[in-house]
Amino acid sequence: MTPPPARTAEQRKRDTLHRLENDVDAWVATAGPDGAAPYLVPLSFVWDGAVLLIATPADSRTGRNLVATGRARLGIGPTRDVVVVDGAVTAVTPEDLPEEDAEVFAGKTGFDPRELATPYLYFRVVPQRVQAWREAGELPGRELMRDGEWLLAD
Repeated sequence: MTPPPARTAEQRKRDTLHRLENDVDAWVATAGPDGAAPYLVPLSFVWDGAVLLIATPADSRTGRNLVATGRARLGIGPTRDVVVVDGAVTAVTPEDLPEEDAEVFAGKTGFDPRELATPYLYFRVVPQRVQAWREAGELPGRELMRDGEWLLAD
């Protein structure tokens, strides 16, 4: 199978934004502050154009890692068309999350942590670095955001 030709940086950014706006699930990688092995789980997310919102049990390994380090890496899409987001993370209790944000999250993901007996936290993930590539031909130039700034203007 011949891979498709490499996309331009502009097309990669458009495709990345489309994936962020339309996909629902991501692989979320965290690690503890003690240098423990990375931990990877699938979680649903919502993108508001600047921040990804995820939720997980407060006492889960992922929840504890996110609170302790304030860092996460998300992998979105299939392995041959992936978006990787490295982000700074802030925890938000369900009580402190604006009702509108909680409703948007529940509506898009089909999952409402507010309805569960297990205590959940929401986490705002502010992208600091975004990469996107399909095949090896797109590895050069895969970085679309660095230090929280898109490398291409809108």
